[in-house]
Amino acid sequence: MSSQPFWYNGSFQESDRLSIPVDEPGLLYGATIFTTLRVYGASLDHPLSNWLGHCRRLGDSAQALQWRSPNWEQIRQGCECLMAFFPVLRITVFPDGREWITGRSLPADLSLRQQQGVVAWLSDSADFRRSLPEHKTGNYLAPWRALQLARDRGAQEAILTNGKGHWLETSTGNLWGWRDGYWWTPPLSAGILPGLVRSQLITWLVRQNKTVGSAPWSEELVAEFEAIAYTNSVVEIVPIHAILRDSTPLAFDPNHDGLQELRALFQQALLAES
Repeated sequence: MSSQPFWYNGSFQESDRLSIPVDEPGLLYGATIFTTLRVYGASLDHPLSNWLGHCRRLGDSAQALQWRSPNWEQIRQGCECLMAFFPVLRITVFPDGREWITGRSLPADLSLRQQQGVVAWLSDSADFRRSLPEHKTGNYLAPWRALQLARDRGAQEAILTNGKGHWLETSTGNLWGWRDGYWWTPPLSAGILPGLVRSQLITWLVRQNKTVGSAPWSEELVAEFEAIAYTNSVVEIVPIHAILRDSTPLAFDPNHDGLQELRALFQQALLAES
């Protein structure tokens, strides 16, 4: 394995190894919190990079879990170092406040996915729900396993459900469905991550006096959707054109006008900064 640049506990390093204690709770129990941001315009302060939103997510989770607050200056310094190498940064924080920052490239087929959409597999088991869903913790085994099962079936994403059969989120993002002339997204009370792009889109839509529906995603509600997509801070918005499930597969239009509306919101944010 070739060496990779990363940042750990206040220092820049290039290695294929990270040395942590053998009794590290993050290793033993997945006791970390993290956030993944995409750097726009080579600036952490670009509105779409949403630096403050990502810091707030980490800070709120650390406070709720009663962990030591991280060193924000070190986190900023680490991200500024690594964004010279990567457009996507993953900031991980340990219970004692140590930070670990890694980077990666954008998905090679991202443009194709954004244009043509992806296939998703619907899990019918509540076992794949995320642990502590209101926080982005390092214990991601359940959705990671769901994604592997989805890929085994030829899909690129997995859709997670709860014990009532309600659709929650994908293994990597928040869900959006178009019905009645506007977008719907599952409510936070269903047990989903308060996604940063989800919050951005809701804010942008409301500012334009657009309605955003929020209700548990039952099979009856989903059956009325004309289009479905998922969002996160890396991929922005990606349509889902087919959903595999035990019963009849579902098909949706990846070129629906509603999707163009959401894409336009990102473009407006980019143009406003240029």
